[in-house]
Amino acid sequence: MKKLILITNDDGITAPGIKALVTEMQLLGEVIVVAPDSPQSGQGHAITINDPIRIKKVDIFNGVEAYECTGTPADCVKLAKNVILKDRTIDLCVSGINHGSNASINIIYSGTMSAAMEASIEGINSIGFSLLDFSFRADFSGASHYARKIAHEVLRNGLNGCKLLNVNIPAVPLREIKGIKICRQAEGTWVEEFKEGIDPRGQKYYWLTGAFVTNDPLTDHDLYALSHNYVSIVPSGHDLTKHEALPGLIHFEKI
Repeated sequence: MKKLILITNDDGITAPGIKALVTEMQLLGEVIVVAPDSPQSGQGHAITINDPIRIKKVDIFNGVEAYECTGTPADCVKLAKNVILKDRTIDLCVSGINHGSNASINIIYSGTMSAAMEASIEGINSIGFSLLDFSFRADFSGASHYARKIAHEVLRNGLNGCKLLNVNIPAVPLREIKGIKICRQAEGTWVEEFKEGIDPRGQKYYWLTGAFVTNDPLTDHDLYALSHNYVSIVPSGHDLTKHEALPGLIHFEKI
């Protein structure tokens, strides 16, 4: 029996990255697509609770059952599991291929990774794929190649110790990618700036800009791997507990 693969993203159902991912996943199993009807980058793990969510079946990918959703990436996964595929077992959820990096702290803001994380919370092995190129005309050949290889490995052998992989691919030709590195998430942050302006009605507005910086001195993290033309794989999860800090805070129980 064919494996059932759920595909979603945050760039919208018509984005080139999801088309590339659909093409590769069709080689591995039965594909169902549930993705936002418009770009949802930076939505993180937002869910829709104050408005109704609508889904519509669309004929975008040849021979593939697909639905566009008015909600967030996490909404798409919730609807897929609980409505569209409620009587079926999803073997793998893949999200992407995202236009732009989700390495380091970017996983927190990413709709791509939050969709995959939502599936992992539901007990589904999940992978988020991101290409370090924001261009609409990005070359997805290298990312597609590794997406298929990594997804095939997960379908064949499962995952040990986690349910979620954060995969980032350098924006270089396939022949220049050196291989895969299993990494930790790099320490980093955004140095943010809000550009002030005046709209045509004379009202003040602010536009978020900024630059990502990292001072992580070691070489075992995803940013280092990507800078040396390796695909980075970071085993990820939703437990935000800082476990090593627990013993040092036990005195709080006595105050």
